[in-house]
Amino acid sequence: MKILFVVQGEGRGHLTQAISMEKLLTDNGHHVVEVLVGKNECRRLPGFFNRSIKAPIRQFLSPNFLPTQANQRADLSRSFLFNLIKLPEYAESMRFINERIKESHADIVINFYELITGLTYLFYRPAVPHICIGHQYLFLHKDFKLPTEKKAQLFCLNLFSRITSIGASKRLALSFKGMNPDKRHNIYVVPPLLRQEVFQLETTQGNYIHGYMVNSGFSRSIYEWHNKRPDIPLRFFWDCWDKEPITKIDDTLSFYQLDDVNFLKQMSGCKAYASTAGFESICEAMYLKKPILMVPAHIEQECNAYDAVQNGAGISDNNFNLEKLLDFTAGYKPNLQFQYWVRSAGYIILNELENIGSISPEEQMYMVEEFI
Repeated sequence: MKILFVVQGEGRGHLTQAISMEKLLTDNGHHVVEVLVGKNECRRLPGFFNRSIKAPIRQFLSPNFLPTQANQRADLSRSFLFNLIKLPEYAESMRFINERIKESHADIVINFYELITGLTYLFYRPAVPHICIGHQYLFLHKDFKLPTEKKAQLFCLNLFSRITSIGASKRLALSFKGMNPDKRHNIYVVPPLLRQEVFQLETTQGNYIHGYMVNSGFSRSIYEWHNKRPDIPLRFFWDCWDKEPITKIDDTLSFYQLDDVNFLKQMSGCKAYASTAGFESICEAMYLKKPILMVPAHIEQECNAYDAVQNGAGISDNNFNLEKLLDFTAGYKPNLQFQYWVRSAGYIILNELENIGSISPEEQMYMVEEFI
């Protein structure tokens, strides 16, 4: 099969999933013809993605969440107004994706949670079947238990997920554990799609805390804790591209620009991991048997953290309270079943993808009409 990827470019999770998916497909005789990545003024494609993806990469303008003035959590009102102004440019992005679907002669489109893809299928209705993959589709599953608070935000999150998957033949829901399919909503639960490098790492337990922040504003709380506990080495990665590759504050605190090879190496040797609750890095830490502190930056990450806590990954907090992480680490027991589940990802995901080829254009259009 010839396959076109469309990838949401925010954070590192969807990007690393696309890298893993390309390798899985090419190793099994399929061809990824092109990778389209959503971008905006606030995003920059990490070097590891450009180095790892073999197919040609093209970028298009895509919506994103803007942070609060403190540059920590997402500012929903500000994000809404910003993206509203950009609607004419997003319309051009839809035209671009539709054009690439046609000109690439792809047999299947795989959408890594990019909103513009769903809107392209709503307004242009390409005949090529598409399949969506992301942890967020699990929140639509009839048997998934969502947090009971912030119902309005949960509604908006699930609406966003539905729009990303308009017309999708299947929604592949990445999950910490196996669940029966929810065929009414075309949801098929699959294991996390981790990069091959994760399986090749040797896990050791060092004396430092490893971390990742989507928004660099969280660095202030890291500084504050470090001033109280300078004896604990901290190595944190951030999306702060105007800084040096390594910003060394002192002997026990350093901030790193995002480099995936170094990121995984540091994770494999850490004592514990602290993060803003992105699904992909939680899974990597769980696989490497690292206790985790999750500090959600928006509602999606709050759901990730809620689910991860239920599956024994670690603890959740409103801030980088690393003292709580150290306390949790003392009695931490890794979820060994999770490792077995992750190792089955290639077989399960490939089977779901290869069974999609039988979807007819008429069935595809029905899926669009069903959303409308």
